[in-house]
Amino acid sequence: MTDHSLIDFLMKHQAKSPVSFHMPGHKGMAFFRRFGYGDVLDHLADIDITEIPGADNLFQPESVIADLMEQYRCLYRSCASYLLVGGSSAGIVASIIAAAAKARQAGIWKPSFIIARNSHKSVYSGLTLAGASPVYVRPQILPDWGIAGPVTAQSVRRAIDQAPDAAAVIITSPNYYGICSDISSIADVCHRADMPLIVDEAHGAHLIMMDRLHPSDPPRSAALQGADAVINSTHKTLASFTQSAVLNLYSDRIDLKEAEYALEMIQSSSPSYLLMTSLAMNAAVLEEHGQELMEQWKEDVLWFRSAAQAVPGLGILEDPFLDQTKLDLDMSGRGLTGMGLQDELMKRNIYPELASGNIVMCLTGIGNVREDYEYLLKALKEIAGSFTDSERTENASLDDEIDEMDSLPERTTLPLQSEEIPLAASAGRICARPIVPYPPGIPLVCPGEVLEFQVIRRIEHMLDRGESVMGVSLEREILVGEVK
Repeated sequence: MTDHSLIDFLMKHQAKSPVSFHMPGHKGMAFFRRFGYGDVLDHLADIDITEIPGADNLFQPESVIADLMEQYRCLYRSCASYLLVGGSSAGIVASIIAAAAKARQAGIWKPSFIIARNSHKSVYSGLTLAGASPVYVRPQILPDWGIAGPVTAQSVRRAIDQAPDAAAVIITSPNYYGICSDISSIADVCHRADMPLIVDEAHGAHLIMMDRLHPSDPPRSAALQGADAVINSTHKTLASFTQSAVLNLYSDRIDLKEAEYALEMIQSSSPSYLLMTSLAMNAAVLEEHGQELMEQWKEDVLWFRSAAQAVPGLGILEDPFLDQTKLDLDMSGRGLTGMGLQDELMKRNIYPELASGNIVMCLTGIGNVREDYEYLLKALKEIAGSFTDSERTENASLDDEIDEMDSLPERTTLPLQSEEIPLAASAGRICARPIVPYPPGIPLVCPGEVLEFQVIRRIEHMLDRGESVMGVSLEREILVGEVK
């Protein structure tokens, strides 16, 4: 008998009409029906095709796919834009492989990359595939929240001084919580060293459109601040389907042909026309209605932020470097950890993106409507009224546990050989595979780092709470190695 448990779960979940504050950004069928694409979605199985005549080819685009790539090039003001059917991860890995290839052409056979310590796990996958090693820069910490803040240009400059032959600098901006870095200053530092800057802007696919609304404000979008390659997850905050994204190139510091070849190697030879169709719908909606949607989105977010100030015991992150579409909520003033607040929201049919430490992060998207924000506000008021005042719960976030966050860059050598041992017996050993709580997909321990007892205890506590930690087997074993 066929097991339909996944189908059953998905159908039962959608039948509850849940309020989504998680990715994807379209938030469901209502968005597509609103803009005239309901008929397309009613025929998904019929348009699930392959490269028949007229359908073009993702890896040699000449007609309809080439036109779609041009739409994205115009939307993101890039030199070239590439459709990704393997998520932003594919664009990140391809950018790393392309930059490493250029370094090898210059005679650097074992290239290093300067990367932010809070990079997504796909960065580490890219380094492994490219035979490269990381040099870390550490983001500042927001002390009242215990999360990673911006990466500074000064820390990048210090890393370049340590690794002047690095193939590229890779920065995540915005990070998972919405904190952006000063990409303009970082780009200046990189380019003075003739080094490309790759920005993982997976969580900021909307920023270039938001920046256009208020051109006098400091830009958040890396595309407007001098980055050489920017990877955007259009599915996270905009309206394409999960696993679709775009790689945008802005200079010849990343070789276009090398990037194209890398994408062809790592993406499926049978790319999904359903994902590409969703990218086409997303592009069309942005071209025709982008400004009004961005204006309404920003208005709704600002309304919520203002109204939420009156909720007793609720903290909401405000920061000059913040992408305000990310709602970081803290109700530890009512004795609730992030997991506790998430549980209370889910009891009320609201599903956030992430709970970590004291924080619940609600990821708003282009498909959220004012009623969603009103419902979230009502729920938070109810929750606040159900719990009494309490001293702020001390429960460090993931970023707090990752590092004490001194700003010194460090060079790491990746283990070439590994063995599997119990997590509980791994203190003092060298990590051989990333250990990654998911979400948010940021490694708690990276390959080449020494496993500290307090970090091991943190991982065990996460597992005890039923959280997902990639890199740890069901038997709680991990891979460790030796650095030669």
